[in-house]
Amino acid sequence: MSGHNPKPTVGALPDTTAESPFVPVALTWLVWSLFAASIAVLGARLLSDGAWVVPGVAVVDGLTVLLWVVVTFFSGIVHSYSRRYMAGNAVETDFFVTVFGFTVVVMGLVAADHVALFGALWLTMGLLMARLVGVVDGWNQAQAAAKVARRYFLASSALLGVAVATLWWTTGATTISGVASVSGSLDGTALVVAAGTLVLAAMIQSALVPFHTWLLSSMTAPTPASALMHAGFVNAGGILLTRFAPVVSVDPTILLAIVVVGAVSALGGKLLKSVQSDVKGELGCSTVGQMGFMILQAGLGFFGAAITHLVLHGFYKAYQFLGAGGQVQRRAPGSSATAGTGLTDISVTLVTALAGGALFAFLTGKGTSPDSGLLLALFVVLTTLHAARSVVQHSDLSATVRYGAVPLVFFPAITVYALVYTAISGLLSGLPAVTAATELTALHALVAVAFVGVYLAVETGIHQRSHRLYVALVNASQPPQQTITTTAEDYDDY
Repeated sequence: MSGHNPKPTVGALPDTTAESPFVPVALTWLVWSLFAASIAVLGARLLSDGAWVVPGVAVVDGLTVLLWVVVTFFSGIVHSYSRRYMAGNAVETDFFVTVFGFTVVVMGLVAADHVALFGALWLTMGLLMARLVGVVDGWNQAQAAAKVARRYFLASSALLGVAVATLWWTTGATTISGVASVSGSLDGTALVVAAGTLVLAAMIQSALVPFHTWLLSSMTAPTPASALMHAGFVNAGGILLTRFAPVVSVDPTILLAIVVVGAVSALGGKLLKSVQSDVKGELGCSTVGQMGFMILQAGLGFFGAAITHLVLHGFYKAYQFLGAGGQVQRRAPGSSATAGTGLTDISVTLVTALAGGALFAFLTGKGTSPDSGLLLALFVVLTTLHAARSVVQHSDLSATVRYGAVPLVFFPAITVYALVYTAISGLLSGLPAVTAATELTALHALVAVAFVGVYLAVETGIHQRSHRLYVALVNASQPPQQTITTTAEDYDDY
């Protein structure tokens, strides 16, 4: 081999401005133009009173313009990122056309008012996402994953079809706004069928337990498609429940059921994440848990909080997936130091968490009265506790700097979250049942105890001592066998 210079298998990164085909370039510019237009529409909406209506077809209200801005921004990031990521790929043009089509369909979905139009766009959205999962035609695992996803999305669309058909038959209303105006008259079997199928459709689309396997099997999708899926597509369940909030909030029992399914997924996602050995698997299980939190907030009656959660989670998860490659390097052995878990560490994190919850309650008014807002404040406390503990334990900084930095970092973050929540709730104020806090029940207390118990079990490692639990969690997080890529060589051509 002496004197032999093998041809490099990886050359310089392509110049996307010079080498990209016309379609990716044009669609990238077009989606950023849609983002700019959405910003302008949002500004105009803030200056006007009431929603803009195309009678019987569409409604452009606060939720619509907010989601237009969010969806086009995420899509713009994915388009721009994919210019280099997909450069030279045989399916590059197909990928860009599908992503752009998905963006337009979602924009139509969040504005649709006619129930048939909403259902048709919901189905189309799912089929396009399944296409992105299996965009590589020759990859058997990708095609199997797309088939799994498509089966779930068809089931979700069928359930939504049952729901809107029931509402249409019962109320005579052909629009979502029309259903909302007469939702108070719903009762009996029609309400149970409509609300139950709406919740199931939302659970499937948001990959809640036990419907999470389609999400965990979708890792064959190109990374930017995964970012769009986890930052946008799975949020559809929260959007669905918010649009039909007048229906699912008619009976407090329905909201309690939503709390339960959200709590199960939030806790399940946390536990499933603890047994993952790869970055994308962890991110997938994290999404399952976060979507559980989103649905849980809707069940508590705080639909504005659910929308806030999906927006902020979308930003976070898009960043995490697009930077997934760097996570491997940052998690290399010896890359971080772990501090102790002494009394000072516990005291600082506990005080910070309780003060953070109090700050959130003060800024939003949630948690200051004996209703479901107390659970909302509790989740802020637990989230702050977990994040603060991670900072205190895993840092190369001195103890003085760490302890001083925790409140300086987290109190402003909680303030920003509270302000964003207040702003989004204000933007959604014209929607019916955006905030419908419910009375506390024994079930709410049980959910709170379960969250605290699971948090303590995971943080202290108690759950790792049970081999039976570990095996059960590993099995529960396994996607269908035919979607698993077993060797690194399987990726070489894709």
